[in-house]
Amino acid sequence: MTKVHSRIALILIAALALSSCGNTIRGMGKDASNTVDATEDAAKDVAN
Repeated sequence: MTKVHSRIALILIAALALSSCGNTIRGMGKDASNTVDATEDAAKDVAN
């Protein structure tokens, strides 16, 4: 019975770790998008 509990715990920990990675990658994508937008706005300000 201990092996079963250990495997369940391992699966839950792995699922938690993978979901955290997904949120981090999504956040990095938003940050990159915001950086591109800010750079474009700055270029427009310089051009005018």
